[in-house]
Amino acid sequence: MLTLWGPQLRYGLWRRLWLALAESQQALGIAIPDEAIAAMREHLDDIDFEVVAGYEKKFRHDVMAHVHAFGDVAPAARKFIHLGATSCYVTDNAELILMRRGLILLREKLLDALEALGGFAREWKNVPALGYTHLQPAQLTTVGKRATLWMQDILLDLEDLEYRLSTMPFRGVKGTTGTQASFLSLFEGDHAKVRELDRMVCAKMEFASSIPVSGQTYSRKVDAQVLGVVAGIAATASKFSGDIRMLQAFGEIEEPFEKNQIGSSAMAYKRNPMRSERIAALARFVLSLEPNANQTHAVQYFERTLDDSANRRLAIPESFLATDAILVLLQNVVRGLEVHPARIRRRVEDELPFMATEELIVRFVRAGGDRQEAHEIIRGHSIDAARAVKDGAPKNDMLERLAADPAFGLPLEDLQAVADPTRFVGRSPEQVVEFLDEHVAPWLARERTVTEVEEVRV
Repeated sequence: MLTLWGPQLRYGLWRRLWLALAESQQALGIAIPDEAIAAMREHLDDIDFEVVAGYEKKFRHDVMAHVHAFGDVAPAARKFIHLGATSCYVTDNAELILMRRGLILLREKLLDALEALGGFAREWKNVPALGYTHLQPAQLTTVGKRATLWMQDILLDLEDLEYRLSTMPFRGVKGTTGTQASFLSLFEGDHAKVRELDRMVCAKMEFASSIPVSGQTYSRKVDAQVLGVVAGIAATASKFSGDIRMLQAFGEIEEPFEKNQIGSSAMAYKRNPMRSERIAALARFVLSLEPNANQTHAVQYFERTLDDSANRRLAIPESFLATDAILVLLQNVVRGLEVHPARIRRRVEDELPFMATEELIVRFVRAGGDRQEAHEIIRGHSIDAARAVKDGAPKNDMLERLAADPAFGLPLEDLQAVADPTRFVGRSPEQVVEFLDEHVAPWLARERTVTEVEEVRV
């Protein structure tokens, strides 16, 4: 991702765009000699940035600085470089190429995280764990089922990302205010050739089509749509990191912690969720950039204003770079998650008797008792048991209290059978398998680029 948004690749794309324009113009009858085309093709990447800086200092115009620097190394092509084009021919088209490639890089990391989470979900699909609503203990789920919630968010992001990739337009060859007037003049009024020039350049740069109409720039709404996808990925990662931070506070699941890692300079025992906290920090930054893109679009008066340029040079690359870093961290955390079943089981046991109360009422009624009487007996003992736990009791003894109450009249063994945690997870294990096989597997079966696991520095 750093390479993608670096100067070498960006300005190499500018030269490729100038080459594509010249080749297409030549093919459509403009008298551009073969040696000019060859000269351009031979010098696509040997960019002397010191020379460019000198020209930019002189001209105060970055595109013209690169035009002149390109002409210096390809003199046979000098008078044909940028023929009929405006600056946005290279700046906007290159930006769209970079964003498309950036989305592809993010997609690969999302798929890697999805695969790792899938293995985790399958491994822990049967282990009961407390569910939480309102951050309060709720009906049981399983460790694996909770992981599928994180995965579903990733799938939604992937679907958004794929849609943007499949519909992202090229700016194409549109001229100074989008009217293609300069190209119409170049082709002596031949509208068909102007349209063909646009189509040919799009094809050379591997886009299916260009945006149908534009001003000087393509609509900045496209940027907002792309950054919406990028921000969505950041939000997904942030939600995951928040869950992990709380689970680590509960002692149920922890992010990886290296052998010699220090959690706190003062408190030697600390094992802080630093990776997850960093995900949250970076995600907040990315999320702050998404509305910025819409604000930029909203003030592009008429055919364009230039208050977008400096803003976009920061907002777009930094959105992609920060989200890429987020996904590096996400992969690292997912692949190193440490689950503590004993702690999870203890937390379930602390709450499970309360969750079994409905079935306990049913058991009482089946034995010939009165439903309202059962409710009142259970209510009193559950309140007392909860208070005892809060006051330091070693375990939730509500079942023992009920068994000892002659008014309830059911043996402890029967009550404990009711409170088997596997009875309260619903279809969680089956949902995990169905989700992985029916929804995740098709994504992972697609052809993918092998990516190296990047180091996380904490």
